[in-house]
Amino acid sequence: MSVFASLAICKVAKDAAGVAGNIFAFGLFVSPIPTFRRIIRNGSTEMFSGLPYIYSLMNCLICMWYGTPLISHDNILVTTVNSIGAVFQFVYIILFMMSAEKEKKVKMLAWLMGVLGIFAIILIGSLQIDDIVMRRLFVGILSCASLISMFASPLFIIKLVIQTKSVEFMPFYLSLSTFLMSTSFLVYGLLSDDIFIYVPNGIGTILGMTQLILYFYYESKSRRMDAEEPLIVSYA
Repeated sequence: MSVFASLAICKVAKDAAGVAGNIFAFGLFVSPIPTFRRIIRNGSTEMFSGLPYIYSLMNCLICMWYGTPLISHDNILVTTVNSIGAVFQFVYIILFMMSAEKEKKVKMLAWLMGVLGIFAIILIGSLQIDDIVMRRLFVGILSCASLISMFASPLFIIKLVIQTKSVEFMPFYLSLSTFLMSTSFLVYGLLSDDIFIYVPNGIGTILGMTQLILYFYYESKSRRMDAEEPLIVSYA
């Protein structure tokens, strides 16, 4: 097989992995919809926190910027997935603020302005770096750190599942989407030889797999315990 044919196959495989990652990421982006249906229906944010959407918006904006041609080469699928993600997170934040009480609303607005301000500093600051290699390194480190912190957030849920021996607070499809998306972009990053993509998504793949293993373990254990419960016979 010629070198050109090998490169063409790698290019197709890379694009396929990127498209798959975009599709699986959509599952993550729509996962909060049931929560917001409840918030809108009740007209209150109750005990829900808006910070996860703030963090997700920050992550999407940094990774979107990393994927642009001004920072890295041939990573348009990274830009598309994070652009879509940023739109979803922004809509969720607006909906949250509409239903939040005044104190929460003010805090959320402050956080939102802070995120947009930080992103503006990163964007303008990175463009001041003339060396494209150093510019990519600067934004790449930030995007990598942001992604790792996002993928590490389920560690609390994993700990909760182990403590309670229940998967009630770890939705299966959310864990599956995380695993599939991370795996897709792990492959994408490896084929691109981009350390800032394959390292955080490799960590995400491991954490996603851990969540799925725990889910199946405790779910099957719960079913066995239910099956072993003695039947209550009534003689009334």
